[in-house]
Amino acid sequence: MIYAGILAGGQGTRMGNVPMPKQFLLLNDKPILVHTIEKFIINDSFASIIIATPKEWINYTKDILNKYNIDIPRVIVIEGGKERNDTIMNIISWIEENDGLEANDILVTHDAVRPFLTHRILEENIEMGLKYGAVDTVIDAVDTIVVSNDGNYINDIPRREIMYQGQTPQTFNAKELKDLYAELSSEEKSVLTDACKIFSIKGKKVKLVKGEVFNIKVTIPFDLQVANSIIQGSLAND
Repeated sequence: MIYAGILAGGQGTRMGNVPMPKQFLLLNDKPILVHTIEKFIINDSFASIIIATPKEWINYTKDILNKYNIDIPRVIVIEGGKERNDTIMNIISWIEENDGLEANDILVTHDAVRPFLTHRILEENIEMGLKYGAVDTVIDAVDTIVVSNDGNYINDIPRREIMYQGQTPQTFNAKELKDLYAELSSEEKSVLTDACKIFSIKGKKVKLVKGEVFNIKVTIPFDLQVANSIIQGSLAND
């Protein structure tokens, strides 16, 4: 089975003085989360689309889905975790408890606040996930990457041609991800930034899928302005 996990567990503190988590902010008169979910709904590959959101926002999320006619059986809302990988593990636990976790089950995880996901990226994540078991969506790094251990002085400047910027979706064999995560030490878990690192720590290969420059993550107020510009530009070209 193929599942989608929409990671909407963040509180959006970097968005500044806003009344709700960033995934619920309006983008062209519709919540960012709804724009994102719509990309998954039109793809028939997914047995379930599982939205993991803060506990206190579960009912609000369900109300939003109902308002925008997304109150359908295969869209599920559950409680997210404290950290990103905790949220993913909550999604895997839901799959295991409700459907049983099979050896070939694939989980496509995606940031709730990346509303410009394309059908091509989704399809390649599914295809490569089934083939390789771990996939990361990336774009070429266009700026020079500077490494500083203390935030004051440069320690390294890696070659830009081998650097990439990570996006989502990230796609995994769900059972393998769960098993590898359980094997991590507390110290290893403390340095995780995303689920792909679980595989790399354990010496597993992660296949790259090319993303898109416009597949942005809405994190700060400027990102929301850019997202609205993308929407308006898309509408003008229709």
